Amino acid sequence: MNHATFPFSAIVEQTWLKTALLLCAVDPSLGGVLIRGDKGTAKSTAARALTDILPPIERVAGCAYNCLPGAPYQHCETCNAEHATAQADSVPFVTLPLGATEDRVIGTLDLEQALKGGQRVFKPGLLAAAHRGILYIDEVNLLPDHLVDVLLDAAAMGVNSVQREGLSVSHPARFTLIGTMNLEEGDLRPQLLDRFGLMVEVTAPRDKTLRSEVVRRRIAFEANPTAYAAAWMHEQQALKHQLATAQQLLTEVTLDDALLDLISHLCCEFEVASLRADIVMHKAARALAALDGRSQVTSQDVRGAAELVLPHRRRRKPFEQPGLDQDQLDELMQQALQPHDEGESAADSEQEHEQNNGDSQSEQQVFAAASAGYVRKIEVDTVANRYASGKRSTAQDAPRGRVIRAVPDQNPSSLAVGATLRSAALRDSDNFQVTKNDLHQQIRTGRTANLILFVVDASGSMAAQRRMEAVKGAVLSLLTDAYQQRDEVAVISFRGASAQLLLPPTRSVDLAEQNLRELPTGGRTPLPHALSVALETLEKTGMPPLLVLLSDGKANVALNDGNDPWQESLRFAGLLAERGVPALVLDTETGYLRLGKARQLAQALSAECLMLEELSAENLALTVRGCIK
Repeated sequence: MNHATFPFSAIVEQTWLKTALLLCAVDPSLGGVLIRGDKGTAKSTAARALTDILPPIERVAGCAYNCLPGAPYQHCETCNAEHATAQADSVPFVTLPLGATEDRVIGTLDLEQALKGGQRVFKPGLLAAAHRGILYIDEVNLLPDHLVDVLLDAAAMGVNSVQREGLSVSHPARFTLIGTMNLEEGDLRPQLLDRFGLMVEVTAPRDKTLRSEVVRRRIAFEANPTAYAAAWMHEQQALKHQLATAQQLLTEVTLDDALLDLISHLCCEFEVASLRADIVMHKAARALAALDGRSQVTSQDVRGAAELVLPHRRRRKPFEQPGLDQDQLDELMQQALQPHDEGESAADSEQEHEQNNGDSQSEQQVFAAASAGYVRKIEVDTVANRYASGKRSTAQDAPRGRVIRAVPDQNPSSLAVGATLRSAALRDSDNFQVTKNDLHQQIRTGRTANLILFVVDASGSMAAQRRMEAVKGAVLSLLTDAYQQRDEVAVISFRGASAQLLLPPTRSVDLAEQNLRELPTGGRTPLPHALSVALETLEKTGMPPLLVLLSDGKANVALNDGNDPWQESLRFAGLLAERGVPALVLDTETGYLRLGKARQLAQALSAECLMLEELSAENLALTVRGCIK
């Protein structure tokens, strides 16, 4: 046992979290678990603690591929050696760092072997190390897109294929994927989200007794990890025995056709598009029965599986949170198992269900925003000099992306192996030796994310609230585009006497939507302060920025007493333009007589100006031009 690991059995509460991890241990083919929750809710602790209670696997010592004994990978020298002997060992637990290079993940040419003997030898990566084990990713929602693509390929095929530097290698890569994330940092790509078999939401205990017990156990563990682990040895051994028994029993567990129909019924009713949900629910229900020591699946097993399998797969509207309506789940279970209970027909039940849903929907109209209808897109035809993983702008010299060329560089951060070896060979083919003068740097081009700063004018009389519905609807549409492009977003609102940073930069567009929904309207227009806060916010960011200002430009509150609010606004707009901040102005002015202040402000910002009603054009793309520095 690793005494530096907190005992799994000592984790307080978090029943669903522990159940999901145990199910993945019983049946690794479930596809892993995504753990979502706030910081400090035992996400990482539970994931790391799982390895101490997993039954050991058989492997040959020193094998870099974790080959299955009796069926070794054909190029594994360790397992194919004459006297290779397998022995019991702990299940591999491999952490994939967010900053890992693609070479480190999938493997690459062994440069040392290539330089010594001119041989092309494959150096396995993290996917090989995680085979038959656990691949753990903390803050998985922040994983760069190029690594997400690698994981999707490996998870789909169970094989890691490498084609580079003259190598053509494919080796087994079947692993249980465990990811943790905080929703405040943004969501996952749908393709990767679906690859997680199970998902569980975790929150910190709200009961003071439970919270104090969490603290008490953690302090005791940190004071003496060895003694604390020893105190929980009996519970740990019991869990090990339960898992080993469940793994053996799993092949005998049966699920009858009526319950399979129930699984399909639930998937259809919750509008789950992926057929993977039906398969994973089937496996999860069987694993639940095996974990409980039973060979027959019950309806409660199916219900438990639904709570872990469906929340992240059901069809959702933009900004709608994952989760299952427990009342709807109970009703669907009852309908499927007792369709004619007490004389009530299925049609009557369905009609009542639709009425209930209709009532529920009417009660959910809690904020005023015009229907977005479709996604308005922001297109950027500039090249950014700063890089952050995303999809909107083109980035020069990106650390990740497509290699476009190799250039000589005696201190390369990303070595171009082929160009380096070719340089050495061409310089002296008879006496092959690589020197510093042969080294080459890879030059890549990639796509980078942006920080989109929404500056929203919330001033005006009560009669202007209808205008705010259109403003909020426009921002919601643009937020959807920001989510799809993996941008960060921030929101500044201004009304009354001042402006405020309503939402600091974040990848969670859901938080932006929540703040926008609760945004009040009314009061005067402190436009200079809003532009001042925007300038301050953008100067702190390390991402290429985009400024989207929604206002009629009618400033009437100065930042400094005695100054002209309009002149102050133009001065701050000029400062933003001098810093090369790309901007869009959406003019919210209405009525027959218009002053055109927003258009003058756009000229000072060197920005394009559009009337808010112009956003009604279908599939309109707002194009930002200029240099993103």
